[in-house]
Parts: sequence; C-alpha cells; structure tokens
Amino acid sequence: MECMKKMGEITHHRIKTNGIWMHVAEKGEGPVVLLLHGFPEFWFSWRHQITYLTNHGYRVLVPDLRGYGNSDAPPSPSSYTIFHIVADLIGVLDHFNQQQVFVVGHDWGAHAAWHLGLFRPDRVKGIVALSVVFSARSPDISPIQSLTKSFGDSFYMTQFQVNFFSSLCVKQMEMNFIKFEKLIQESGRAERAFAKYDCLTLMKKFLLINHGDVLVAPPGMEIIDHLQIPSSLPPWITEDELQVYADKFQETGFTGGLNYYRAIDLNWELQAPWQGAKIRVPSKLIVGDKDIGYESWKKAYVHGDVMKGLIPGVEVVIMEGHHFIQLEKHQEVSDHILSFLNKLA
Repeated sequence: MECMKKMGEITHHRIKTNGIWMHVAEKGEGPVVLLLHGFPEFWFSWRHQITYLTNHGYRVLVPDLRGYGNSDAPPSPSSYTIFHIVADLIGVLDHFNQQQVFVVGHDWGAHAAWHLGLFRPDRVKGIVALSVVFSARSPDISPIQSLTKSFGDSFYMTQFQVNFFSSLCVKQMEMNFIKFEKLIQESGRAERAFAKYDCLTLMKKFLLINHGDVLVAPPGMEIIDHLQIPSSLPPWITEDELQVYADKFQETGFTGGLNYYRAIDLNWELQAPWQGAKIRVPSKLIVGDKDIGYESWKKAYVHGDVMKGLIPGVEVVIMEGHHFIQLEKHQEVSDHILSFLNKLA
C-alpha cells in the first residue's frame, strides 16, 4: 500500500526472544530508539516517528509486541505479564547487541517502557511515554477489583477480562460444576462482542476514539457497541492506513492484545516487591488533554505529588489531542521526542 511505501526501505526481522518468535522492524543509523506500540496496534503505528527519527540520525527498532502482528501470540493470559513483556524486550536488545537504548512507548507500550526502566534501568537511557502514566500500586486491592467496584460491569477493562479454568483452580479444588459452567459462558466475552463487526469498523471505533471520559458503556451494553464512528475521517489518518490495521487484525484476531488486560491483576500480585519503587531513568510523559479519563482522574494524578514522587524529575507535556496522540499530532509528538533524545544523546 502507498502508506507503507512512504516510509522507505525498512528491514524486517524475525528473532527468537524469551521463548517466542518476535517480529521487529528496523530502520536508520545512529543511537537506537525502541518504539513500543499499544492496543490495538502493531509496529505500523509508529510510521510517522520511524521516518522522522531516522531522518534525524537515529536508528529505530520497532517490535510487534507478543500477541500482535507477526509476533507469536501465546494463548494463555498468564503469558502476558509485564515480566514477560520486559523479558521479550531485553531479548530484542541482546539480539541487536544494544546495551542501552532510548525507549518510547504508547498505551500498553508506555506501560512496558515504564517497567523496562523500573526493572532494568541499566538498559535504558531515557523514556518517553505517551498517554499512559506510571501508576502507584495499591497495596490493598487489585486494579480490576477496584475499577469494577467503581464503574461496574460496563467499564471497558472489566469487559475485556476473561475467566478461564486454570490449573491453579484444579489444584485447589475451589470450583464446582456450576461455577465452571459460568466461566465457560463468560470466556471470550470481548471477542464475541467484536465479532459483530468487520475489522475495518473495529479499527475506526478504536483509533478514532474521541471519548474523553472514562470508558464506560450504558448498563447492559458492550463497550464496542457504545463506541461511535465519526461521520468523516479526521485529517491525520486515511482509509488506506486504517485498512492496513484491519488487514493485520483480520489475520491475528484480538485475543493477544486483550490478554494484556487479562493479566492486569496477575501483574498486581507479582509486583508486590516493587511497592513504592521509583523510576530514576530520565523520563518524559506526553498526554492529550482529551485523552480517555484525563479530566476525571489523570489530570490530577499527573500534576499531583504521587507520580512525581515515583518518577523524580519527570517532564510532563499536555497537548491538545486524544488517546492516539502519536498519530493525531504526529509532528508535534515527534518534535517532543526528538528534543528529549537530543538532550540526552
């Protein structure tokens, strides 16, 4: 497609890391920048930044995270903890013989970037995170329990959960037949809801989201049914580009990406030893002022003392825009990324 050609020649690798095969796009020469995408995306989401950064003397490595694109997608949600994701990325750096790199992440990619800096600061020169903050861990209640308590069954992360008959449940003998039957009925709720739409429609519902509040559907409605498509495309994306996403997810499905949400509470359990740990890698956070949940909670958190205590010295940029800020405001975001990299390079 024409939008692929505009990026110029890109080298595509398939490498073995942390027990899976991972696809990595590569371009450019110079200091290495690792670009990490979110949901529902793959390496193609960084097309503007790939061109921009390589034109300014940087080399980019852009993986499809596990569960996405041409990388492997293990079936179990328990294979998508943040420890799996960070280990995958360390394997990428080792494969390309990179001791330290800059890391730029959006959405779940931002979550991965924060934790790469938290767990392995020796491998990270600096972090630029888009749209997703590094959140304080509650010692008392898991994230999904807390969010479901606050917003109910119509909150999108609650709907993205899946119950599955784990070996742990078998060992502990905690389930009777009625409970097991209910788990089977609930399994794959989001996939069943998504299946009512073609992939191009799904991409429009997600990537063109202009919902600035917390994503909660009306009672009894699936979140994917609640998301609306604008009457015309915004100027920052084309039908051709949306079709690239649609074709890829038609190939892969959405379960890999949804499994990140399904591992949220498991992450919470496993990260107890890092309670209150700080990220001391130089960091920059970029958030759109109309991003999901910005006004209702993110704004206060970003400008409050808790986040600044967890990431001493973090730079914060609030710009006009929505969630997929690296697409919607690609020139402005690219400029911010470059200025931060140049300062540290």
